[in-house]
Amino acid sequence: MGAASSRLEKALGEQFPEGERYFGLENFGNTCYCNSVLQALYFCVPFRDQLLEYYASNKNTGDGEENMLTCLADLFSQISNQKKKTGVIAPKRFIQRLKKQNEIFRSYMHQDAHEFLNFLLNELVDILEKEHNAARESLQNISLQKNSNGPINGQANGSHKELPATWVHKCFQGILTNETRCLRCETVTDRDETFFDLSLDIEQNSSITSCLKNFSSTETLNAEDKFFCDKCCSLQEAQKRMKIKKPPNILVIHLKRFKYIEQLQRYKKLSYRVVFPLELKLLNTVDNSDLEYSLFAVVVHVGSGPNHGHYISLVKSHNHWLFFDDENVEMTDESMVQAFFGSPQEFSGNTDNGYILFYGSLAEKS
Repeated sequence: MGAASSRLEKALGEQFPEGERYFGLENFGNTCYCNSVLQALYFCVPFRDQLLEYYASNKNTGDGEENMLTCLADLFSQISNQKKKTGVIAPKRFIQRLKKQNEIFRSYMHQDAHEFLNFLLNELVDILEKEHNAARESLQNISLQKNSNGPINGQANGSHKELPATWVHKCFQGILTNETRCLRCETVTDRDETFFDLSLDIEQNSSITSCLKNFSSTETLNAEDKFFCDKCCSLQEAQKRMKIKKPPNILVIHLKRFKYIEQLQRYKKLSYRVVFPLELKLLNTVDNSDLEYSLFAVVVHVGSGPNHGHYISLVKSHNHWLFFDDENVEMTDESMVQAFFGSPQEFSGNTDNGYILFYGSLAEKS
């Protein structure tokens, strides 16, 4: 990596961003799925800033037990505090913790990058919420010792306040609304659900915009799928559609490239060509506001099937695009992003396909 890292420094020259670090991550046998996602998260600046802030405010406590959050914060801090601008870091402690925490990631089998991202974000939220609860209980105990005349702040015993959103929620969480319209009485029922990423079905020679349109297209519920309308008090034909009620600051899109084929009794990889733009307008929102996002990371799956292959990532940092392949980090051109759209032909040798896309809100930047 020494020669490669010095090449990267030479390539950037005086344009090397001040204070930035570009480090490859060592692969421990099959950990490219983890490395590619970690690179995308490291260059998700709002997330990185919050994580480093968490590390700074918790590093001297000393009494907390090791968990996924402390290991990730430690890794990001290690990278950002390196004296050298480029090089390689072994995320050994983080990988050990991951395998201890979740048996799925213990084997040397090929793992799924999207599954890992989902697990990691949910695990971080769980830890932050537990810490918030523990801090609140500690404060309540102190207050009760000072004032033993009953519940504090007029709050009834046993009642629970809703947990505040964590900084992980503030970065990644959006809200979908499921609108169902009864075709008999025209009553619309709304049901909200939160998401950290959108998983989109894909079609050959399509685009992210068309995939998002399909995601929000109207579906008719009839025959065995009729909807129980509360107003009619019976099963009725209805129309259902999904819209984005609250778009996230960081929009993560997962392209469903692995599809179960009934005849084959196994999953097959879809290397379909799906164009993902550098700038994306989000059109399918409830209030019809045209939100704009900018692409800053792509996790790419390399290989012809779901049970084998490799993961790499492309990342945009300070207007430069970089290519991360485990220990190797190289500068690349913006036009290289197009190489990972997929193949327009069904049977093609091109198996390097965009799998997880990270878009940052331009409104957030401004």
